[in-house]
Amino acid sequence: MSSFTDLRLRAGLSRRDVADRMGRSERTVYRWEEGVTAPLKPAIDLLHTMAGKRKAEREASFTFVDLFAGIGGFRRAFEPLGGECVFTSEWDRFSQVTYRANYNLNHDLAGDITLVEADEVPAHDLLLAGFPCQPFSLAGVSKKNALKRPHGFQCDVQGTLFFDVARLIQYHRPKAFLLENVKNLKSHDHGRTFDVIMKTLQEDLGYHVQTRVLDARSWVPQHRERVFIAGFRDKNDFDFSTLVLPPQRMNPTLGSILHPEDGSEEADGAVLVGPKCKVSDRYTLSDNLWNYLQAYAEKHREKGNGFGFGLFGPGDVARTLSARYHKDGSEILIRQKRKNPRRLTPIECARLMGFERPGDTFKILVSDTQAYRQFGNAVVVPVVKAVAEHMMPWIVSDAKPAAKKGRTKAVA
Repeated sequence: MSSFTDLRLRAGLSRRDVADRMGRSERTVYRWEEGVTAPLKPAIDLLHTMAGKRKAEREASFTFVDLFAGIGGFRRAFEPLGGECVFTSEWDRFSQVTYRANYNLNHDLAGDITLVEADEVPAHDLLLAGFPCQPFSLAGVSKKNALKRPHGFQCDVQGTLFFDVARLIQYHRPKAFLLENVKNLKSHDHGRTFDVIMKTLQEDLGYHVQTRVLDARSWVPQHRERVFIAGFRDKNDFDFSTLVLPPQRMNPTLGSILHPEDGSEEADGAVLVGPKCKVSDRYTLSDNLWNYLQAYAEKHREKGNGFGFGLFGPGDVARTLSARYHKDGSEILIRQKRKNPRRLTPIECARLMGFERPGDTFKILVSDTQAYRQFGNAVVVPVVKAVAEHMMPWIVSDAKPAAKKGRTKAVA
């Protein structure tokens, strides 16, 4: 994140707030944050003043729990806004390694949430959960259908984990929650799965819920549509539809996240990050794999299908990064001069998902295979940050962890 963005977040102001106070457009504030133009000194002075007051008064402090935490994408978005994480749950041991390396933990990192009793979780203002998407994703459903295995809520391994989220909401009655899943969640099983989720949250638990599908393309050079479900315990005038997306002309391309290297293809105007470097040849596809992917794509083209690899340059926008990227990298291959295309490196994946930006290093201590899985399963941090800022006025107002346990109908 840029120093200006960090200062704005510490000041507790949205981009619109800064624009209004300075008499500038929101587009101008975006340009300041992306380093296109230098921010005005009065704007910087304003943010320093507001950040100092906010730190002194602690008006914007709130607590949250991070469920199905993965590598901490939700935490990376909400913590800079004044949030304190009081509980984390993540069952994958490799993701736990990455999580511990990048965040200060003052509590135990719990594993399987189904084995955690509700009273073992501290009271909190906000519940965050990117519950597993594989039972509802297009790829996951197709694979399970081919193997004649259940998907959605019928998947006993992951599909019913939503009800563990509901179990904790029922017990603790947090002021708000934010859930995330694949876009296909809304249409899975002809919409019946989503109907159950909404009925549980709204009717059984009594929360005021709104949803919005957001494409990460507005923030990072990747098409990645996800549904966000925001709920508030108390009725308010929160409106998800008024979340303003970055101007289209500010949307980044892959040149903004790729390792710049001597002799590499570069797009006009691409803002390349990091020092000049030589990407290891181990990320370049072998002749056998590259020939296989081309033949596979050609076979499906002849059948009229759209299956095949995705080949991109610095001026392009990538497909969705998936957890299977470690297998062949086919969805996002980078062109190279006089060489076979290559996979993204793990660091480039971190940038593509918004975990790392210049001056904000993300530690990767696991193997490439595990790193690809982790980033493919993660949320896109800048998208969550935008949602977090939009929700913040209704989270920090008199924020106090629930002292009493709610009494609502039991959740099946």
